[in-house]
Amino acid sequence: MTKVVMQTNIPGARLINRGKVRDIYDAGDNLLIVTTDRISAFDVIMNDGIPYKGIVLNQISKYWFEKTKEIIKNHFISDNVDRFPEVFRKHRDALKGRSMLVRKANPFPVECIVRGYLAGSAWKDYQKSTNLYGHQLPVNLKNSSKLPSPIFTPSTKAEEGHDINITYEDMQNIVDPDVSKKIKSYSLAIYKTGVWDAEEKGIIIADTKFEFGLYKGEIMLIDEVLTPDSSRFWPAAEYETGKNQPSLDKQYLRDYLESLDWGKTPPPPKLPREIIENTSKKYQDILKILTGKTVQDILK
Repeated sequence: MTKVVMQTNIPGARLINRGKVRDIYDAGDNLLIVTTDRISAFDVIMNDGIPYKGIVLNQISKYWFEKTKEIIKNHFISDNVDRFPEVFRKHRDALKGRSMLVRKANPFPVECIVRGYLAGSAWKDYQKSTNLYGHQLPVNLKNSSKLPSPIFTPSTKAEEGHDINITYEDMQNIVDPDVSKKIKSYSLAIYKTGVWDAEEKGIIIADTKFEFGLYKGEIMLIDEVLTPDSSRFWPAAEYETGKNQPSLDKQYLRDYLESLDWGKTPPPPKLPREIIENTSKKYQDILKILTGKTVQDILK
C-alpha cells in the first residue's frame, strides 16, 4: 500500500493548528494548508489513514475554487510549491498535490450547510418532526428524497465534540444579520453551481457544507469546497428513494463503523485493509469524475 501522510512536521515553519484533517502553518501574510490522509468519522479521528485522500481533497477544492470565483472570492492563492515561502519549498515531495497557499481570513463561527436531498442526520431528524431546522417540509418524504428546493441549515462549529444544527434565525444571533444573509445566499449559489456541474458528470450532490471568513473587510469562501469529506456524492444512475444511496464519499466508512459495536468515542476501531482500500478508491473515483484528473496526473 502507498505511503500515507498522517501528519506533517516542517522544521522552521510555525504550525498554527493541527485539525481533524489539515495541518495549518503560518506563511507570513498568508497560511499554508496541508491536507493529510487523516480521516474522521463521528468527530473521531481514525488511527488509520486513507491513501491519497489529502491529494483528492486538495485538488477537488482547487477545482471548485476556480469554478465559483465569479460568485464569491475565495482564499486560494496557489498550490504550486514553487510559489510557497522558501521554508516549505524544501519539502516539495511531501507537499506536492496536497497543499495550498491561502489568504489569512478570519473564519465565521458557523458551518453553512445546504441540503438538496433528505439524508443522514437530516433524515433522522425529519422522522421526528417535519419542521427541519426551521424549514417546514412536506409530509411523507422518504429517505434520500429530493427536497422541493435546496434548504440552508447552518450549524455551530464546535472546537470539540459535535456541531449542533441551528436555524437561520439562531445563526443571526451568532453572526451579524447582514453577513448571515450574504453567506446564506452565497452558500445556495455555490451549491447550485456544483449541482449543475456534477449532474453533467452523472453525480448527485445531496448536501454539503461551506465555511466563510472575513479578509480585509471582505467575505471570502474558505476551507474546503464540495469535497467527499464535506459533501454526499451519489451516482445518479443508481439513485433510488427510500434507502441509503451508494456513495463516493466518507459515507462508506461511516456505514462500516455503524455496523460495529463501537460507541463513537475514542479510541477508534482499527480499520481493515479492505475498508481502507475501498475508501481510497471512492475518493480517487470522485476526483477523476469531477476534475478529469487522477492522483498520478497530479503527482507527475
